[in-house]
Amino acid sequence: MSAPIIEAHGLGIQFVRNRRRQLRLREFFIHRGGRNASSGRFWPLRDVSFRVEAGETVGVVGRNGTGKSTLLRLIAGVLIPDEGRIDVRGDVAPLLELSAGFSNDLTGRENLYLVGGLHGLSSSYLRRNFDDIVSFAGEQVERAIDTSVRHYSSGMKVRLGFAIIAHLPHPILLMDEVTAVGDAEFRRKCYATIERLLEEGRTLVLVSHNEKDLTRFCRRGLFLDAGRLTVDGTIAEALEAYHNAVPQ
Repeated sequence: MSAPIIEAHGLGIQFVRNRRRQLRLREFFIHRGGRNASSGRFWPLRDVSFRVEAGETVGVVGRNGTGKSTLLRLIAGVLIPDEGRIDVRGDVAPLLELSAGFSNDLTGRENLYLVGGLHGLSSSYLRRNFDDIVSFAGEQVERAIDTSVRHYSSGMKVRLGFAIIAHLPHPILLMDEVTAVGDAEFRRKCYATIERLLEEGRTLVLVSHNEKDLTRFCRRGLFLDAGRLTVDGTIAEALEAYHNAVPQ
């Protein structure tokens, strides 16, 4: 039996809130900024364990601030756990912050090669697929591909970012509310691309508040509550737990 493509054991990470900025002037002089630093520490995720087999489609649900996006960043390797471990056996295509890695001083063309290279795509691969990537991003991006991205709208940056990441051959897709951005035409492109990638046998971990997206793409669901994994079952079971936890 092959090892799971993603495996978490007792996963936990601790953050520190910057509370000094929140102190009123009077409180600052009374306490001299010397409040207990540990009072600003919290665990967005703790004691989380699960396995994902290759080809599975998993939706992660929960209220805001329960660690969903943090979990994706741990899987992507952007964050390092303070407790436990996360084993990822395959390259990751992170559809998270889609304009991350772009340099405002570079053109769209230059950023395409920069971001693609950062994700392991060769220059020859990017040259062969350049026209397809830019066409996917849409007419606005095509017209401005040799313009500095500082002049791009946020939507244009997102479309170019999605177009690049969607061309990665990596077996694991991580998505965080990606289909919530862009216009209706762009969302249709997103859906068609995701469905094509899943038909190829990719593994998907999707964070979303859109139940239609979750039930469309995911068979399995993880429900996070206050940083703990409380339900690991079908997507219907995870959504039911989420509804029960949210005040009506």
